Amino acid sequence: MSSAVSVIAQAPATPGVGSPLLNISIFALFVVVTLVVVFRASRNNRTASDYYAAGRSFTGPQNGIAIAGDYLSAASFLGIAGAIAVNGYDGFLYSIGFLVAWLVALLLVAELMRNTGKYTMGDVVSFRMRQRPVRAAAATSTLVVSFFYLLAQMAGAGALIALLLQIPNSNTVGQGVVIAIVGALMITYVLVGGMKGTTWVQIIKATLLLIGAAIITIWVLGKFGFNLSALLGQAVDANPQVQTSPTAAPKELGEKLLIPGLQYGATTTAKIDFLSLGLALVLGTAGLPHILMRFYTVPSAQEARRSVVWAIWLIGIFYLFSLVLGYGAAALVTGGAQRIATAPGGTNSAAPLLAYELGGEILLGIISAVAFATILAVVAGLTITASASYAHDVYANVIKKGQTSPDAEVRVARITAVIIGVIAIAAGILARNQNIAFLVALAFAVAASANLPTILYSLFWKRFNTMGALWSIYGGLVSCVLLIIFSPAISGKPTSMIPNADFDLFPLANPGLVSIPLSFVLGIVGTFVGGRQPVEEGKYAEMEVRSLTGAGSEKAVTH
Repeated sequence: MSSAVSVIAQAPATPGVGSPLLNISIFALFVVVTLVVVFRASRNNRTASDYYAAGRSFTGPQNGIAIAGDYLSAASFLGIAGAIAVNGYDGFLYSIGFLVAWLVALLLVAELMRNTGKYTMGDVVSFRMRQRPVRAAAATSTLVVSFFYLLAQMAGAGALIALLLQIPNSNTVGQGVVIAIVGALMITYVLVGGMKGTTWVQIIKATLLLIGAAIITIWVLGKFGFNLSALLGQAVDANPQVQTSPTAAPKELGEKLLIPGLQYGATTTAKIDFLSLGLALVLGTAGLPHILMRFYTVPSAQEARRSVVWAIWLIGIFYLFSLVLGYGAAALVTGGAQRIATAPGGTNSAAPLLAYELGGEILLGIISAVAFATILAVVAGLTITASASYAHDVYANVIKKGQTSPDAEVRVARITAVIIGVIAIAAGILARNQNIAFLVALAFAVAASANLPTILYSLFWKRFNTMGALWSIYGGLVSCVLLIIFSPAISGKPTSMIPNADFDLFPLANPGLVSIPLSFVLGIVGTFVGGRQPVEEGKYAEMEVRSLTGAGSEKAVTH
């Protein structure tokens, strides 16, 4: 830790805000409190069910708050606020997509997944299939989706570090050291607390996030007499144009902040890209492994439904706050959208800059601590999901063919969590200057392409078989990842992850419009190609009854 402090201290000064010492102190207080909670929760981690599913001991409202904590990631708090501040109406479309997606999760997935599975998505899609190949495919998909989501959260950590500790983007070592510290804390939460400790961290973080966002929202609206029109008018007047980089041409803002098309309406390709983004956002939530795993922490299907209803309300309220946060930043931050776009951390700095403008160093420190808490809670949830999927699906059921003890399985999960944490740290350093909402949208595209078609076919299509599941998972996963690699998201533009390279062969930044329908089609084709495999009528009937009634599920309580 002392070497980390020295590296940070030697970082060249850069235009920043607030007091780095105060920011670190408030964040350290949060870490201490949550670590105490995690250690207390870990006392009851005696079985695999305790580690993976918190002993199925949480109520619907508690789990709903935790789901909101898991879902309201750095993308929601930092990325969307920045996208609205710089791109206006088009930035708010992220909020709409993220919220509408919960209707798909509520109506088609939540209750049925809870009834059919045990710990992971692999339990559901392999229920009536050949266990080993399908579980391996589900685990592979889970690990890849978790990687893309972790990429976004660690990028958020980098953005906050750049702004609050005044470490310039050019100082990769300084930022990398602090990202590593964040990753180490994440690994500690998972190793010590398991799902129970992680859930309590998410509940605390969701509460703090909603309270913090509410305070800033009321503060901003109070400055304009609680007149939203006056706020929007000030945002328009304060931002005639914005230049996102020294080499980019100035972009006209003004009234365009209030109408569609500022980001996605310039060309036909941009409009198609928006359609692809919207499809990925709306369908992605129902395929996110770390969200699906949360449904196993409640004792019944009824509580799973209550969880989602609570989550929808809390998430919806927060996204209304994000509208005020984004336009408030554009209207009130000195320098407006221009400063937000070019600040250390890029557009992700909008919410912290707004907090500093309103309440100085104290409010900035509090909001920054909440943002760090957001990142820690979400990456802990992602890490335990990915490690559980590997340990439960690959190690226990593929490598050991179901012949392993729960203790050995949990031990493998903990080792996997450390490996995933190290990879997340390295990836976070690479992606630290990207808009987080955009990075999360890529994770949503992978989840919607690789997971959702297979889940829906498994639950609702009688003829669906092992070959169909493998074609759908691997086809959707490979096509989506390849299209991302060869898209403008990775290369070809000043805002790409590798700006100096140019291999963007696919024109859309988000591949959902191609990869999601392709995965659905491949599931059908694979099913007919593998049609010689007999359909297990009894297994399908059991799965249908179990998914609809909960009879036979873990801690089954039918209503």
